[in-house]
Amino acid sequence: MSQFDLVKDKLLEAPKTWLITGVAGFIGSNLLETLLGLDQKVIGLDNFATGHQHNLDEVKKLVTDYQWENFTFIEGDIRDYSACEQALQNVDYVLHQAALGSVPRSIADPITTNSANVTGFLNMLQAAKEAGVKSFTYAASSSTYGDHPALPKVEENIGNPLSPYAVTKYVNELYANVFSRTYGFKTIGLRYFNVFGKRQDPDGAYAAVIPKWTASMIKGEDVFINGDGETSRDFCFIENTVQMNILAATAPDDAKDNIYNVAVGDRTTLNELYYSIQSALNQNGVSNKNQPIYRDFRAGDVRHSQADISKARKALGYQPEYTIASGIDLAMPWYIKFISN
Repeated sequence: MSQFDLVKDKLLEAPKTWLITGVAGFIGSNLLETLLGLDQKVIGLDNFATGHQHNLDEVKKLVTDYQWENFTFIEGDIRDYSACEQALQNVDYVLHQAALGSVPRSIADPITTNSANVTGFLNMLQAAKEAGVKSFTYAASSSTYGDHPALPKVEENIGNPLSPYAVTKYVNELYANVFSRTYGFKTIGLRYFNVFGKRQDPDGAYAAVIPKWTASMIKGEDVFINGDGETSRDFCFIENTVQMNILAATAPDDAKDNIYNVAVGDRTTLNELYYSIQSALNQNGVSNKNQPIYRDFRAGDVRHSQADISKARKALGYQPEYTIASGIDLAMPWYIKFISN
């Protein structure tokens, strides 16, 4: 039995109260679905800046009426300290996902990105400390590795940030470390590597690559690849990310005050990704034989990214269950249904 299975059994035996910020978003709604399925009590906070009501509606359909009654939603903004205080009442575990993602968005509007990702994060951190929660787990980012050339990426070795977004996520880590040193409030930061899966928004200028390309292929539209297509990423299926959040939240104190990579430990080029999505669509009855269109490299992008996940394996018992191939196979029916509706 895996560590994750053991943790889930314990949670079923003794349910806790969780706060998920950004609960209406992609990762937040998947965390909500899993936790409600484990009969946990969940409080969700979201301002719908990037999240959607239809994500919450979908979760409601996937859990029982009893489980849905364990969910309390608060529409609020993490930049409002009083909203953070309200959401944190009687909470055991915090899963802080709320942020403005996207490197291009941060380059276009660094002030708003900083406000949400730094001021909002500090509000949550301070309010959680004051509320005396048992644990605080937050979404960090692989963008923090910046221009450090070594592969795979090891948590202790980072370079210079390449975008305002990367700066904000690094500042989160610095604040978390200071709160541990100054107040004894220990947290866990999870450096996400290109998470993908169901309920990831395919629309908008800043959509992630997998849902954006999938939507374009389904609609028969052109797909653009920035650069030569040999840029590579460590794509991580959402279920692996959910596992890491729950393991981190319930981890012993000696595993806290740490940063962990959340990934598979593999690399896929954009060219390989394109043809993997195309093949998965064809297998699901969506014919697409178009070729990608190449254009200039995008500002702020890291050339190659691959995680070393040995630290998470050893300290938290993390065992990623899904590769990029199995994740795409599982996600594709959802994308086809969502985009076709």
